[in-house]
Amino acid sequence: MNLSDPQDLASLLEAFLLAAGRPLSLERMAELFEEAERPEPALLRQALEILRQSCEGRAFELKEVASGFRLQVREQFAPWVGRLWDERPQRYSRAMLETLALIAYRQPITRGEIEDIRGVAVNSQIVKTLLEREWIRVVGHRDVPGKPEMFATTRVFLDYFNLKGLEELPTLAALRDLEPEPLLAFTDELSAVEAAVQASVAAAEKPREELNFRSLLAELDTMEEGLKTDFDDLPVADEDAAPAAEDAPVEGAPEHH
Repeated sequence: MNLSDPQDLASLLEAFLLAAGRPLSLERMAELFEEAERPEPALLRQALEILRQSCEGRAFELKEVASGFRLQVREQFAPWVGRLWDERPQRYSRAMLETLALIAYRQPITRGEIEDIRGVAVNSQIVKTLLEREWIRVVGHRDVPGKPEMFATTRVFLDYFNLKGLEELPTLAALRDLEPEPLLAFTDELSAVEAAVQASVAAAEKPREELNFRSLLAELDTMEEGLKTDFDDLPVADEDAAPAAEDAPVEGAPEHH
């Protein structure tokens, strides 16, 4: 195999991605070569472009997400591919989806700020679940009395929702132009399309429950104007996430700590 030939290199990178079953960064792919044979980053990208073009018209595609590149089944095949697995789709409450959407668009944001917008207390289990799934993280503390934790999304969140970066989140203006999804999509079991995995072609792992982030946010078009989408990534804080109050209607003006 001639590793200086982009065509040969594209075939090798395809083998890497099929075997990995997860996203691989450019740096990680370079580490898989001996130092003497390691291709330059520009050559790796050229080979990846050849691989991407070779997927045209196929059932799978090369997709770049936050953690790197992966081969995945195209979304149009999700209703059928989802039948490969027996487990029932994950149920997501509307409260969880609203909380996640607010963190994605307003990050860094505190629980108190989320509660002010939603009008109800944030259930401690919601925050715990989002932290356990590694969709959000604590990135610091707001410099106000009580020093409340600030939450932001993670690379895992971006990978899960098939996003390369936060700039790919749809604007709220665009979401308001979409036809709203039925409430069923939020309160009952997700449809096969929403639950199907953006699967790696070679991975035989158990599927991750997925849903379309545009559909997730289409119901949130009454959210306040001016939510930020141009923030930068923040370092991870060392402090553990604090427990939260129950998800009950907030009466009056609660104090947030």
